[in-house]
Amino acid sequence: MEVNIHEAKTHLSRLLQRVAEGEEVTIARAGVPVAKLVPVETKKDVRPLGIARGQIWVADDFDAPLPEDLLAAFEGESEGRATRRRKRKRK
Repeated sequence: MEVNIHEAKTHLSRLLQRVAEGEEVTIARAGVPVAKLVPVETKKDVRPLGIARGQIWVADDFDAPLPEDLLAAFEGESEGRATRRRKRKRK
């Protein structure tokens, strides 16, 4: 289907409905095609569940507290300063 620019502006929602149904619409200026409305291709690839079964594991201690030196590095502190701060909080 080919429409002129004025008709495309006036009936854009109708044209988009036709495109959603699979039709292609060409927009022309003075009879010369300048644009094309086409349906968007949607991906319908669904990954099957359990595809990595047996390849991924979680350590038993994954939620254990971090060692003081590693925790201090995350917090941008030296180990000694972080340790002193934690000792003060415990009191």
